[in-house]
Amino acid sequence: MDVFATERVQEALKREFAYVFEENKYPGVPEVSLNTITSQRFRVKNIQLMPIDLMHYKMPVKGFRINDFAYLTDANYIAPEEKEKLQNLDVLILNALRKEEHISHFNLSEAIELVKELNPQKAYFTHISHLMGKHKEVESELPENIKLSYDGLVLELN
Repeated sequence: MDVFATERVQEALKREFAYVFEENKYPGVPEVSLNTITSQRFRVKNIQLMPIDLMHYKMPVKGFRINDFAYLTDANYIAPEEKEKLQNLDVLILNALRKEEHISHFNLSEAIELVKELNPQKAYFTHISHLMGKHKEVESELPENIKLSYDGLVLELN
């Protein structure tokens, strides 16, 4: 399995899953090929990915843009220069954990404000806590171009 990750994440994987990276593996251990990514664009087969640097409280994390689609989750801050990479999106997937503030995730109002700022055609909120409220009630509070994600949601992209 190809894994694309920063050096910091690769070190964490090697530490937490040392058995995967041992020279003499027992049967059934996954075969993993580590590929180092940075903040520069990279390709996986015929797909070009643009990393977006985000913050999850004090921990740097990555989101990704593929063509006019972006996936940003598990974050609570995006620097202005990274927001520049998120202009002219058709679809934005963004975390919105709950209505109350949280130390490392966007809450609902912060996520809505970010969508308004970035102005994608459509946005879907994910990484949602049970504390958010009932799906139908929360969706009724959202702008027309924003929806809550749900298990089994399928998006068709051009």
